[in-house]
Amino acid sequence: MRINHNVAALNAWRNLSQTNSLLNKSLERLSSGLRINRAADDAAGLAISEKMRAQIAGLQTAQRNAQDAISLIQTAEGALNEVHSILQRMRELAVQAANDSMTDADRANLQKEVEQLIAELDRIGNTTEFNTKKLLDGSAGVSTAVTSGKALNVSATGDTQAGSYTIDIKNSATRGEVWLAEAGAGTWSTFSDVNDTLANDLDITVNGRRYFFAAGTKVQDVIDTVNEDSALTGVEADFNANAIRFRTTDVGSAHQVSVTINETSDVFNLSTNGTDPGNDTNLATDTGTDAELGSAGVNGSPVNYEAVGNRITILSGPAKGLSFTVDASGTYADGSDLDDPTITVGTNGALTFQIGANTGQSLSVAIDDMRSQALGVKTVDVSTRSGASNAISAIDNAINTVSVQRARLGAVQNRLEHTIANLGVAVENLQAAESRIRDVDMALEMANFTRNQILLQSGTAMLAQANAMPQAVLQLLGS
Repeated sequence: MRINHNVAALNAWRNLSQTNSLLNKSLERLSSGLRINRAADDAAGLAISEKMRAQIAGLQTAQRNAQDAISLIQTAEGALNEVHSILQRMRELAVQAANDSMTDADRANLQKEVEQLIAELDRIGNTTEFNTKKLLDGSAGVSTAVTSGKALNVSATGDTQAGSYTIDIKNSATRGEVWLAEAGAGTWSTFSDVNDTLANDLDITVNGRRYFFAAGTKVQDVIDTVNEDSALTGVEADFNANAIRFRTTDVGSAHQVSVTINETSDVFNLSTNGTDPGNDTNLATDTGTDAELGSAGVNGSPVNYEAVGNRITILSGPAKGLSFTVDASGTYADGSDLDDPTITVGTNGALTFQIGANTGQSLSVAIDDMRSQALGVKTVDVSTRSGASNAISAIDNAINTVSVQRARLGAVQNRLEHTIANLGVAVENLQAAESRIRDVDMALEMANFTRNQILLQSGTAMLAQANAMPQAVLQLLGS
């Protein structure tokens, strides 16, 4: 028997300390409900669960972002619904004014209402906002710029990715054109401006409608007279390249212009021939076919596209939604001297919604300018029959533009609703995964706690017994 070293007591104390430590951990886990309360509990598990927690918080925020985005879209779409109603009313007025049963005074009264409706269109466009952010004034649209080549009226949608696009143009379409410069004494001459006068009588027939202009008539008067009937003849006139230019109002249409000067008749068919009539006193340029993309397509890759006249809309690839009009001035039908345009698209103005927990998980939505100028109805005038007829066409285009924008917003709203549902499922699954890593199994931990509690009690009793063993030496010494 030894009294300096009580090995049994030391052993009992060590086991009792371990049991007490395990009991304290069980108490901590049972009281917190977590298996991992500090990195020492499970370093790898803690790292994984913290990443999951970040994802869960991000996904929950993305859900709220998507709900806010739906609210914004509903605000814009509600305003566009009223824009549609205004345009429909304007069209009714234009149709009414196009009827010759209306007097000029009647049309003037209709024009007053049209002007008020236009003002309301602009007010809606300027004031519709969500959280102080303007929605319909064009500031939420996609920006475009032609950095080289020739392209007109460029537009893009929210489907168009930001970037620079070089377009390979094969053919282009322009309207049939004839330039008329007066010939004097068999020599070539030109007009210096629209105030110049004719030196000879001029007899013109446009699609069966005849015009006679006596010598001394101003060039501007010739142009104005022809343009008064352009809606009927399909041919309009203007002053271009020091000459009177006659051209069709539609791409690819065929109209005949018969020009008679001093009883010498030259007839030109403004159709899709793309040739020069070869007359010293007249020049013609016409391609008359739909514009086409070459094999290089966009940035060297072929794409699907739609061509209506000389306007091209890209239907596939990163440039999807990009639309532009080919500037075909001075070109012939084969498009041989076309300058391929490079168009840069930016999304600085487009609305971007963060709909995911990570970088790049966003959705961009462009809302075009919905004010009267952008819709092409700013100068609608129904005070004359011809003006009312033109107004119907302009308003139809505006209605189509608004319809396209509303359809785009509706599609995005439906997408966001599915996004919210998917985010909810992702949050649920991640929380379940995190729970399996971080949460404590209460039944198992309670069993461990009970075991350790019993061991603690027995260990305490055995430590007391071990400490009592050296006292037996006193009995030996006493005897």
